[in-house]
Amino acid sequence: MANEWERFNQTFFNTLESGIEKLPQSEREELYRPCAVGCVQNYVLKEQQRQFAECGGDLDLQYEKYGRSEFFFADIIERGRVYEIGYPRCLCPVVDAGLASAAVHCECSRQSILYVLNTLLPEKKIQVEQMRTVLSGAQECRFRVTVE
Repeated sequence: MANEWERFNQTFFNTLESGIEKLPQSEREELYRPCAVGCVQNYVLKEQQRQFAECGGDLDLQYEKYGRSEFFFADIIERGRVYEIGYPRCLCPVVDAGLASAAVHCECSRQSILYVLNTLLPEKKIQVEQMRTVLSGAQECRFRVTVE
């Protein structure tokens, strides 16, 4: 029974992902945003806020001090403006559970980065571009962040 249920869930998620891939980008963003916020707001956001406050609201200092861990990396490309941030491996529990497998699911990570950075820098315009992800065949998940 458990294997049958697992197969059903995988088929269900594959069908959802296939449908989501066909949607316009704006609709994908709307679908993944609530999941992204729910995923990061209790721990990741609080930790990022703590680090940001400790570094005097300076993202460059935060990334210099905390930009390398087993869960996260941040590279400063252009101080105060352009960063490449991401994860050395896929950290999504839905992927770990074997449910999500399509690269479209990485919109959730993009949305979580947007949410965290918009919370830290509400007066700034933040753009996040997906560069490569584990689900698209890369060894890491990497996003380019532009702060204006």
